[in-house]
Amino acid sequence: MRKALFILVLLISSFGFSQNEPLFQKATTAYNDGKFDDAITDYLKIIENGKHSAELYFNLGNAYYKLNKVAPSIYYYEKALLLNPNDSELKNNLAYAKNMTLDAIEDLPETSFKSLYKKVTAYYTFDQWAYINVALMLLFVITYISFRNFHSATKKRIAFIVSLGCLFLSLLAMTAAYLNYSDFKQDKPAIVFEEESVVQAEPNNRSQEVFRLHEGTKVQVLDSLNDRYKIKLADGKSGWISANAIKLIKN
Repeated sequence: MRKALFILVLLISSFGFSQNEPLFQKATTAYNDGKFDDAITDYLKIIENGKHSAELYFNLGNAYYKLNKVAPSIYYYEKALLLNPNDSELKNNLAYAKNMTLDAIEDLPETSFKSLYKKVTAYYTFDQWAYINVALMLLFVITYISFRNFHSATKKRIAFIVSLGCLFLSLLAMTAAYLNYSDFKQDKPAIVFEEESVVQAEPNNRSQEVFRLHEGTKVQVLDSLNDRYKIKLADGKSGWISANAIKLIKN
């Protein structure tokens, strides 16, 4: 029964891949021919089929950027960045897209320790840190076994030192994976999609307006109530905005 189920899942996965590959090629051809709307349609069909990748989101961001659609271009660049946080070309394109936004929001200053912490833990995704941890643990086991079996005092000393180094680095990688995952779970970014949105002090229509946001601006979602989200900007300002005005990146 398990074998039959495995074969069925494998066949479904293969069928999905065979469906998406021609669509991806078709979309890429359309993009290269300057038919950006057609490319977007096919890329979105692939997402509807359950396929997600940094390359797919990156191409979608590029297509929307070519059409001067600020919000969706930033939205898909941000989604691609979640899967591939170290892609320099992706970061450059995202920076170009952000230059098209109207809201000039400056980040709050951070301490040197917090800045370093973010750079280190965010250098890889939490699953990549986990893979590194597993690889280092395997190296630790191999070098420790070597230490136990070597007869030469010099080789035993080297194997012991290397095994301890692998164990230490493995623990660091595991810690980075945990911290990265914790930050990922707490982080709820979203992009403003409406051309102009009113942010209010309280989650009701009678509340006072505190500021306005424009399409493409990135916000953090703190809470939700009925049809509104409580958001926070990078400069520390916060308020309530219509749920229809923004789109969550981690959806």
